[in-house]
Amino acid sequence: MTATTAHHLHRTATLWTDLEDALSSPHTSSWPPTSLRHYLAALEHADHLETTGLRALERNPDQLGTRPVPINLAIHDTMRAVHAALLETAAQIAAANQRGPMQPAPPTWPTADRIRRNQLAAQDARDPQRWQFTGQPSSAVRAALWLSARAEGVRWPGRPLTLEQQEHLAAVAAGALRRVEGALDLADLRRELSDAYPCQCGGRFEVYGGNGARPCARCKGCGVIVHEGGVVAA
Repeated sequence: MTATTAHHLHRTATLWTDLEDALSSPHTSSWPPTSLRHYLAALEHADHLETTGLRALERNPDQLGTRPVPINLAIHDTMRAVHAALLETAAQIAAANQRGPMQPAPPTWPTADRIRRNQLAAQDARDPQRWQFTGQPSSAVRAALWLSARAEGVRWPGRPLTLEQQEHLAAVAAGALRRVEGALDLADLRRELSDAYPCQCGGRFEVYGGNGARPCARCKGCGVIVHEGGVVAA
Protein backbone atom coordinates (compact mmCIF):
# COMPACT_ATOMS: atom_id res chain seq x y z
CA MET A 1 0.00 0.00 0.00
CA THR A 2 2.78 2.46 0.89
CA ALA A 3 4.48 2.05 -2.50
CA THR A 4 1.20 2.65 -4.33
CA THR A 5 0.40 5.65 -2.17
CA ALA A 6 3.85 7.13 -2.75
CA HIS A 7 3.49 6.57 -6.49
CA HIS A 8 0.12 8.35 -6.55
CA LEU A 9 1.58 11.32 -4.69
CA HIS A 10 4.71 11.51 -6.86
CA ARG A 11 2.54 11.34 -9.97
CA THR A 12 0.32 14.14 -8.67
CA ALA A 13 3.37 16.31 -8.00
CA THR A 14 4.79 15.57 -11.45
CA LEU A 15 1.55 16.50 -13.21
CA TRP A 16 1.10 19.77 -11.33
CA THR A 17 3.06 21.73 -13.94
CA ASP A 18 0.71 20.37 -16.61
CA LEU A 19 -2.24 21.63 -14.57
CA GLU A 20 -0.64 25.07 -14.32
CA ASP A 21 -0.12 25.12 -18.09
CA ALA A 22 -3.72 24.01 -18.72
CA LEU A 23 -5.04 26.66 -16.33
CA SER A 24 -4.31 29.44 -18.82
CA SER A 25 -6.64 27.88 -21.39
CA PRO A 26 -10.23 29.16 -21.04
CA HIS A 27 -11.51 26.00 -22.71
CA THR A 28 -13.55 23.89 -20.31
CA SER A 29 -13.32 20.16 -20.88
CA SER A 30 -16.53 18.19 -20.79
CA TRP A 31 -17.45 14.57 -20.68
CA PRO A 32 -18.66 13.06 -22.92
CA PRO A 33 -16.59 15.13 -25.41
CA THR A 34 -18.49 17.80 -27.30
CA SER A 35 -17.49 16.37 -30.66
CA LEU A 36 -19.06 13.05 -29.71
CA ARG A 37 -22.16 14.64 -28.23
CA HIS A 38 -22.71 16.16 -31.68
CA TYR A 39 -24.10 12.78 -32.67
CA LEU A 40 -26.30 12.52 -29.58
CA ALA A 41 -29.00 15.05 -30.45
CA ALA A 42 -30.35 15.75 -27.00
CA LEU A 43 -26.94 16.50 -25.56
CA GLU A 44 -26.03 18.65 -28.53
CA HIS A 45 -29.19 20.70 -28.09
CA ALA A 46 -28.56 21.23 -24.38
CA ASP A 47 -24.98 22.28 -25.00
CA HIS A 48 -26.07 24.71 -27.73
CA LEU A 49 -28.56 26.43 -25.44
CA GLU A 50 -26.06 26.73 -22.62
CA THR A 51 -23.25 28.00 -24.85
CA THR A 52 -25.51 30.53 -26.58
CA GLY A 53 -26.70 31.90 -23.25
CA LEU A 54 -23.19 32.26 -21.84
CA ARG A 55 -21.85 33.98 -24.94
CA ALA A 56 -24.78 36.40 -25.00
CA LEU A 57 -24.11 37.27 -21.38
CA GLU A 58 -20.39 37.84 -22.00
CA ARG A 59 -21.07 40.10 -24.99
CA ASN A 60 -23.86 42.11 -23.38
CA PRO A 61 -22.56 45.71 -23.14
CA ASP A 62 -24.95 46.38 -20.25
CA GLN A 63 -23.41 43.66 -18.12
CA LEU A 64 -22.04 45.06 -14.86
CA GLY A 65 -18.68 44.14 -13.42
CA THR A 66 -15.56 42.78 -15.01
CA ARG A 67 -15.44 40.21 -17.75
CA PRO A 68 -14.85 36.57 -16.80
CA VAL A 69 -11.23 35.71 -16.09
CA PRO A 70 -9.87 33.75 -19.08
CA ILE A 71 -8.88 30.60 -17.22
CA ASN A 72 -10.02 27.01 -17.33
CA LEU A 73 -12.41 26.85 -14.40
CA ALA A 74 -12.45 23.04 -14.36
CA ILE A 75 -8.66 22.98 -13.97
CA HIS A 76 -8.83 25.75 -11.36
CA ASP A 77 -11.39 23.87 -9.28
CA THR A 78 -9.35 20.68 -9.49
CA MET A 79 -6.16 22.42 -8.37
CA ARG A 80 -7.92 24.13 -5.49
CA ALA A 81 -9.58 20.93 -4.25
CA VAL A 82 -6.44 18.79 -4.51
CA HIS A 83 -4.29 21.49 -2.92
CA ALA A 84 -6.67 21.78 0.03
CA ALA A 85 -6.88 18.00 0.52
CA LEU A 86 -3.11 17.53 0.46
CA LEU A 87 -2.41 20.42 2.84
CA GLU A 88 -5.10 19.35 5.28
CA THR A 89 -3.82 15.77 5.33
CA ALA A 90 -0.22 16.88 5.84
CA ALA A 91 -1.22 19.23 8.65
CA GLN A 92 -3.26 16.53 10.39
CA ILE A 93 -0.42 14.01 10.26
CA ALA A 94 2.14 16.56 11.44
CA ALA A 95 -0.09 17.73 14.29
CA ALA A 96 -0.58 14.17 15.50
CA ASN A 97 2.87 12.64 14.89
CA GLN A 98 5.52 15.32 14.57
CA ARG A 99 7.55 16.10 17.68
CA GLY A 100 8.29 19.66 18.63
CA PRO A 101 11.62 21.24 17.66
CA MET A 102 14.60 20.89 19.92
CA GLN A 103 14.86 23.76 22.38
CA PRO A 104 17.95 26.01 22.53
CA ALA A 105 20.35 25.57 25.44
CA PRO A 106 19.74 27.49 28.66
CA PRO A 107 22.07 30.47 29.11
CA THR A 108 23.57 28.83 32.19
CA TRP A 109 25.15 26.01 30.16
CA PRO A 110 28.89 26.10 29.46
CA THR A 111 29.68 28.05 26.31
CA ALA A 112 30.88 25.12 24.21
CA ASP A 113 27.87 22.98 25.16
CA ARG A 114 25.49 25.86 24.55
CA ILE A 115 26.89 26.53 21.06
CA ARG A 116 26.66 22.88 20.12
CA ARG A 117 23.13 22.52 21.46
CA ASN A 118 21.97 25.68 19.68
CA GLN A 119 23.44 24.44 16.40
CA LEU A 120 21.57 21.16 16.74
CA ALA A 121 18.37 23.01 17.62
CA ALA A 122 18.69 25.22 14.55
CA GLN A 123 19.30 22.20 12.31
CA ASP A 124 16.30 20.42 13.79
CA ALA A 125 14.06 23.43 13.19
CA ARG A 126 15.21 23.60 9.56
CA ASP A 127 14.87 19.86 8.91
CA PRO A 128 13.33 19.63 5.40
CA GLN A 129 11.24 16.67 6.59
CA ARG A 130 9.62 18.83 9.27
CA TRP A 131 6.19 20.15 8.35
CA GLN A 132 6.11 23.91 8.91
CA PHE A 133 2.91 25.36 10.34
CA THR A 134 4.10 28.97 10.08
CA GLY A 135 5.29 31.14 7.22
CA GLN A 136 4.10 30.92 3.63
CA PRO A 137 1.49 28.23 2.87
CA SER A 138 3.02 25.12 1.36
CA SER A 139 2.42 24.35 -2.28
CA ALA A 140 0.53 21.29 -3.45
CA VAL A 141 3.77 19.85 -4.84
CA ARG A 142 5.56 20.31 -1.50
CA ALA A 143 2.65 18.69 0.36
CA ALA A 144 2.47 15.77 -2.08
CA LEU A 145 6.20 15.06 -1.83
CA TRP A 146 6.19 15.43 1.97
CA LEU A 147 3.28 13.00 2.25
CA SER A 148 5.02 10.64 -0.16
CA ALA A 149 8.03 10.56 2.14
CA ARG A 150 5.75 9.73 5.07
CA ALA A 151 4.20 6.90 3.09
CA GLU A 152 7.66 5.53 2.25
CA GLY A 153 8.81 5.73 5.86
CA VAL A 154 11.56 8.29 5.26
CA ARG A 155 13.23 9.48 8.47
CA TRP A 156 11.59 12.56 9.93
CA PRO A 157 11.15 14.22 13.33
CA GLY A 158 8.02 12.29 14.13
CA ARG A 159 6.41 8.90 14.72
CA PRO A 160 5.61 6.48 11.88
CA LEU A 161 2.06 6.63 10.53
CA THR A 162 -0.53 4.43 12.16
CA LEU A 163 -2.50 1.95 10.06
CA GLU A 164 -5.49 4.28 10.13
CA GLN A 165 -3.34 7.19 8.94
CA GLN A 166 -1.85 5.05 6.17
CA GLU A 167 -5.32 4.07 4.95
CA HIS A 168 -6.54 7.67 5.04
CA LEU A 169 -3.44 8.88 3.17
CA ALA A 170 -3.89 6.13 0.57
CA ALA A 171 -7.46 7.30 -0.07
CA VAL A 172 -6.41 10.96 -0.32
CA ALA A 173 -3.52 10.13 -2.67
CA ALA A 174 -5.67 8.00 -4.96
CA GLY A 175 -8.41 10.62 -5.05
CA ALA A 176 -5.98 13.43 -5.79
CA LEU A 177 -4.40 11.61 -8.71
CA ARG A 178 -7.79 10.56 -10.05
CA ARG A 179 -8.95 14.18 -10.12
CA VAL A 180 -5.73 15.45 -11.67
CA GLU A 181 -5.65 12.81 -14.40
CA GLY A 182 -9.33 13.34 -15.06
CA ALA A 183 -8.87 17.09 -15.44
CA LEU A 184 -6.00 16.50 -17.87
CA ASP A 185 -7.90 13.77 -19.73
CA LEU A 186 -5.23 11.20 -18.87
CA ALA A 187 -7.49 8.67 -17.19
CA ASP A 188 -9.73 6.01 -18.63
CA LEU A 189 -13.25 7.42 -18.43
CA ARG A 190 -16.54 5.64 -18.73
CA ARG A 191 -20.09 6.80 -18.14
CA GLU A 192 -23.54 5.40 -18.83
CA LEU A 193 -25.91 8.09 -20.06
CA SER A 194 -29.35 8.45 -18.55
CA ASP A 195 -32.61 7.39 -20.17
CA ALA A 196 -33.00 10.99 -21.36
CA TYR A 197 -30.53 10.25 -24.17
CA PRO A 198 -31.57 6.86 -25.61
CA CYS A 199 -30.41 5.11 -28.75
CA GLN A 200 -32.90 4.75 -31.60
CA CYS A 201 -33.50 1.19 -30.39
CA GLY A 202 -34.36 2.52 -26.95
CA GLY A 203 -31.16 1.24 -25.33
CA ARG A 204 -28.81 3.27 -23.18
CA PHE A 205 -25.49 4.64 -24.42
CA GLU A 206 -22.25 4.03 -22.56
CA VAL A 207 -19.62 6.65 -23.37
CA TYR A 208 -15.95 5.91 -22.84
CA GLY A 209 -12.51 7.19 -23.81
CA GLY A 210 -9.67 9.24 -22.34
CA ASN A 211 -6.08 8.21 -21.76
CA GLY A 212 -5.38 8.65 -25.45
CA ALA A 213 -8.32 6.52 -26.55
CA ARG A 214 -10.66 7.83 -29.23
CA PRO A 215 -13.94 8.82 -27.51
CA CYS A 216 -16.94 6.76 -28.52
CA ALA A 217 -20.39 5.71 -27.35
CA ARG A 218 -21.81 2.20 -27.48
CA CYS A 219 -25.47 1.29 -27.15
CA LYS A 220 -25.91 -1.44 -24.54
CA GLY A 221 -29.02 -2.59 -26.36
CA CYS A 222 -28.29 -3.00 -30.07
CA GLY A 223 -24.50 -2.58 -29.85
CA VAL A 224 -24.24 0.36 -32.26
CA ILE A 225 -20.98 2.29 -31.79
CA VAL A 226 -20.74 6.04 -32.37
CA HIS A 227 -17.34 7.70 -32.82
CA GLU A 228 -16.57 11.39 -33.31
CA GLY A 229 -17.06 10.86 -37.05
CA GLY A 230 -20.51 9.27 -36.77
CA VAL A 231 -21.95 5.77 -36.60
CA VAL A 232 -19.23 3.28 -37.52
CA ALA A 233 -20.53 -0.12 -36.45
CA ALA A 234 -23.64 -1.95 -35.35
